[in-house]
Amino acid sequence: MKLCRQVFALAIIFTATPSFASEELVRQEPDTVIFAMMSGKCSTLKVAGRDFACRAVAFFQTEEGRANFTIALDDPGDDSHIITFSGDNGRRPEANLYELPIDRMLLKTKDRPKADGLPVPAIESTAGLCKQVGNFVTLELSSISCTAVDRNGKKYELQYESDGAPMAVRRIKRMRVGSPAVSPFDDVK
Repeated sequence: MKLCRQVFALAIIFTATPSFASEELVRQEPDTVIFAMMSGKCSTLKVAGRDFACRAVAFFQTEEGRANFTIALDDPGDDSHIITFSGDNGRRPEANLYELPIDRMLLKTKDRPKADGLPVPAIESTAGLCKQVGNFVTLELSSISCTAVDRNGKKYELQYESDGAPMAVRRIKRMRVGSPAVSPFDDVK
């Protein structure tokens, strides 16, 4: 399981770094600035009406502030099956609550075109919300719940519960100068 998480972490980092390979990504993607792996289980994981188990759950944020909750699916027919709830303008209304409006789903499967040997995600416009309960600053997380619906009516749902182990957090690089995006790692005062 530890090897699976390491491979998943590397896949997320490499797919979140700049790439010109996809016709769907019109411009270069911004660099990842922070990455967190969580330990726990998914009580609900539904992708377009199909139920799945999850192998790993992670969070990453780009230098422009886009935040992502990424889930590696336990799909016996596809070891590359990864979904990402992605959005901008996250907010921290309370110290133990982070809310992220979801405006797109990133869908990776073994059948997608590849860049640098990894599947390039299909991007689906969606409307939805992720709520993370717990405190990223203290590395204590209790749950993540996400729901999103795409323009064709397909639903994506996640209910994740932590096993209580602290998150593994990696700061990849510092953010650019400018107005900072709200991050679940910001200390609320």
